[in-house]
Amino acid sequence: MASARIRGMGDRQKQSDLSVGVSDLQKVLRISTVRLEQLVRRALVSEGISRAEIGVVLVDDVRIAALHKQWLNKSGPTDVLTFNLSDSTRDAPLQGDIVVSTETARSCSRRFGSTPRQELIFYVIHGLLHLTGYDDTTPAQSRAMRARERSLMRAIGLPCPQRSRTTRGTLA
Repeated sequence: MASARIRGMGDRQKQSDLSVGVSDLQKVLRISTVRLEQLVRRALVSEGISRAEIGVVLVDDVRIAALHKQWLNKSGPTDVLTFNLSDSTRDAPLQGDIVVSTETARSCSRRFGSTPRQELIFYVIHGLLHLTGYDDTTPAQSRAMRARERSLMRAIGLPCPQRSRTTRGTLA
């Protein structure tokens, strides 16, 4: 019994250095921001990250399209944008914002046979992996990132939305 309490205290200590905030700026999909914060914390712990300040912003396609154009000079909506705000010093906490389109999550969930919430969490995990250093610009990087996405979704107790091998571009 004592070891269970000690383990539990360690988990609380790890999570106390994990600051996660969710801003819900959309009306497309009802999301429990508390549950989403918990899932992001679990994913961070699964990635071995003990110090982080992560913001998740839920938006519609109009807002993400504006950000997509502003920051990447690309027209149209996308599924997720990630902004790494981490200091490059070695002991700095992981810091960043993940902006997700709930509208894209809803439409892609129909195409891939998942739920909008599963799709949304998948996008958040994808963005989180970008913050931790994963990239998907080459086929090899994309395969490695997809494998880690599947593993991390399982680690937090959720199914990973299915994707075909030929899917390119957005996560969809």
